[in-house]
Amino acid sequence: MAAPETDLLQSWHHNAHAWIEAIRTGTIASRLKVTDQAILLAVLSRQPERVLDLGCGEGWLLRALAERGIEAVGVDGDPTLVKAARAAGSSRVHLVSYETLVEAKVDIGSDYALICANFALLHQDIIPLLAAMNALLAPGGALVIQTLHPWTAAAGDYQDGWREENFAGLPGQWQPMPWYLRTLSSWLNALDMAGFRLVGLQEPQHPQSPIPQSLLLMTERRE
Repeated sequence: MAAPETDLLQSWHHNAHAWIEAIRTGTIASRLKVTDQAILLAVLSRQPERVLDLGCGEGWLLRALAERGIEAVGVDGDPTLVKAARAAGSSRVHLVSYETLVEAKVDIGSDYALICANFALLHQDIIPLLAAMNALLAPGGALVIQTLHPWTAAAGDYQDGWREENFAGLPGQWQPMPWYLRTLSSWLNALDMAGFRLVGLQEPQHPQSPIPQSLLLMTERRE
């Protein structure tokens, strides 16, 4: 039986084309109405000159930042998504595995003013990756994370553990994706252990919805 991390990567290889279509046609309502704007505004609030998008996917955020004069570099672990991001105009996109990022085996730049991870931190053991990102930040640099809100995503089972996303309701052929849910305290502990301090927390919410659509953590590297 494959490890969840292996199944996670394989699901992205299988789902890449359907994901590109879903993002570029605005099929995912929560992104269209709430979360895309939330991460963009969170990044822009820091007025960074240079940003690394961790898990950039097909590159929509890279393009949005470039349109606003911000130098944006992307990394992703799926070749189809990286190719799509490059084809859409983002030339500085690296195909890099989780392990390669942790071990810093590829030069993806450094001294970033800000690193963002938009629904991209799906593994169980993220502390080594967070620590590797800390090392790529300039002094005073920020890490902005948007993730599923653990209180709503837990669906009554509020504890750390692997869950499964089936992409129900989205058109196309999808392979279920395992992802690791962590409680709010687990998020904060992981960030602390990787050398970050929390400076802001948001719960983006649509005015017509009673529950938050995501959790947005704004952190800075601890000097």
